[in-house]
Amino acid sequence: MASEPDLGTDVVVVTGAASALGQRVCALAAADPRVARVVALDRRPLHRVPAGVEVHRIDLATEDLKPLLEGASAVVHLAQATGPEPSEESTTMGDGGLARRVLDAASSVGASHLVLLSSATVYGAWANNPLPLTEEAPLRPNPGVALASEKADLERGAAEWRDAHPSATVAVLRPTVTVSAGANGWLARALARPAAIPVADEAPPAQFLDLADLATAIDLARRAHVDGTRNVAPDGWIGGDTVRALSGGAPRLRLPERLAVRLARMRWRWGLAPTPPALLPFTVHPWVVANDRMKADGWEPSATNEEAFVGAHRAGPWAALSPRRRQELALGVAGATLVGIACVAAARLRRPPSN
Repeated sequence: MASEPDLGTDVVVVTGAASALGQRVCALAAADPRVARVVALDRRPLHRVPAGVEVHRIDLATEDLKPLLEGASAVVHLAQATGPEPSEESTTMGDGGLARRVLDAASSVGASHLVLLSSATVYGAWANNPLPLTEEAPLRPNPGVALASEKADLERGAAEWRDAHPSATVAVLRPTVTVSAGANGWLARALARPAAIPVADEAPPAQFLDLADLATAIDLARRAHVDGTRNVAPDGWIGGDTVRALSGGAPRLRLPERLAVRLARMRWRWGLAPTPPALLPFTVHPWVVANDRMKADGWEPSATNEEAFVGAHRAGPWAALSPRRRQELALGVAGATLVGIACVAAARLRRPPSN
């Protein structure tokens, strides 16, 4: 008589489970034969719930997490409070505070392995960044970039927790810009916008990580009990001008960086652009990362930078135009932008003060 297969005993808790990334991570964990149960936590509902996934709609910032983490062997923390605009969570707690609540709950239930999602933006975009950045590079978040500062705080909390729990393993993943058709995150969308701001230097090299590849990296970090910090990115990088060519974007009218920064600030202040000027350094300076450590753990990206970008972005209308016509229109758009900003400024100056 054949013996019955062993049933999994692991319990995996995933925060931020309703996001496109979270749903992929939940599905991968549920498919792991060693996992008996996946506990999915999010304020939003999950639209597709795989078998073996138990869903709880909760607010990580306010509710008691210990009962939901009871019995957890691994906790995968993907939820983030920081976005392009201040939210209630990011105003009151931030990513670092949110992670500390999860870490405290993990301590109380004796979870032995944690995976936390950080970001490669913690390195900052600086002119003297090496190519590529390794995990030994210092964390230098750019001023005003809330995501980077909050993720750096999250990493400090993770390091403190690990020091207090030497028998546990903690994986901190730093993905580069993550993209997916129909599910681009706010960072990917925001960094696509300031590319139209003309800057004197050549556009920096860029990396684009397919969302499915990030999910498999997180799943591997959980299954293999990866310990330490890992960059997550495809092999190598592509030039900024290649990115514009792939997207069919307009050619850049070169301007001094100081003037470009001033224009970005004015456009943001007067509602002419949705991207904060604090992100402009990421379109000017290099911040590509090495993936050697993650690959040494056994991870392999399935999509190149080019494939990930093309799969997540539709080519713009510029792609159908001749190079000469693109240049003519780019000059016209740039001139119109400058005139528009001047008109808005003049109107603001003429506006009588409110009582």
